[in-house]
Amino acid sequence: MKIAKLVFLFLLTAITASAQNSPTIDTSAIAAPKNIKFNYKQLIIPSLLIGYGVVGLGSDGLQGWNIDIRNEVVEDIDKKLTIDDFLQYTPAVSVYALNAFGVKGKNNFKDRSIVLGTSMVFVFTTVTALKKITKEERPDGSNNASFPSGHTALAFAGAEFLYQEYKDVSVWYGVAGYAAATTTGLFRIYNNKHWLTDVVAGAGFGILSTKAAYWLQPYISKHIFGSSANKSTGALFAPYYDGKQMGGSFVMSF
Repeated sequence: MKIAKLVFLFLLTAITASAQNSPTIDTSAIAAPKNIKFNYKQLIIPSLLIGYGVVGLGSDGLQGWNIDIRNEVVEDIDKKLTIDDFLQYTPAVSVYALNAFGVKGKNNFKDRSIVLGTSMVFVFTTVTALKKITKEERPDGSNNASFPSGHTALAFAGAEFLYQEYKDVSVWYGVAGYAAATTTGLFRIYNNKHWLTDVVAGAGFGILSTKAAYWLQPYISKHIFGSSANKSTGALFAPYYDGKQMGGSFVMSF
């Protein structure tokens, strides 16, 4: 499938560039809370992804490419695979799983949970609002909540979270997270639930949401949750909405 390969290469190029543009963070005090300082360069890749998706809403050329990709994919579908319903959570949950197995990341439970919770709020708010505003019909015609892809946004938010928390331990954790997020996006297209532009925009919103969460983490920790402490126990609930179903994920660390 030539078109499917182009889609994969497009997303892979974007996420690789995003990882390369992430700032380097000192790990000399791994137990202390870490945050990422704002840098306009961090906006480039998410903005390009979001811009591509937004332009696609009104571009005959991009919409035509959406249809060509959908038609080629649909021809090859024997049955739908719902792996994307579970894979979207894998990158974010992996951060807590790694910590549970003794692989320490950048932040303690409280600070990383603040980052993830803030990111999920951004994803939830942005995706829900845009689905209601754009009313883009899904490829399968099931409803008008196609743009952007909530599954993809959630997956890429988690992938950026995993990357930032563990890139100083091993960059391969981030690579695995972004691979899972990319696979989630591809399966949204494969299952005829989203157009390419929905998936690309969702990736951009997800990455940007997590970056913004890291920028805001020091302020939120100080003014909302009080001073950060290195605690080993805690819990987090993150809301989720994909335009059809509402839910959330709950994580507890002991």
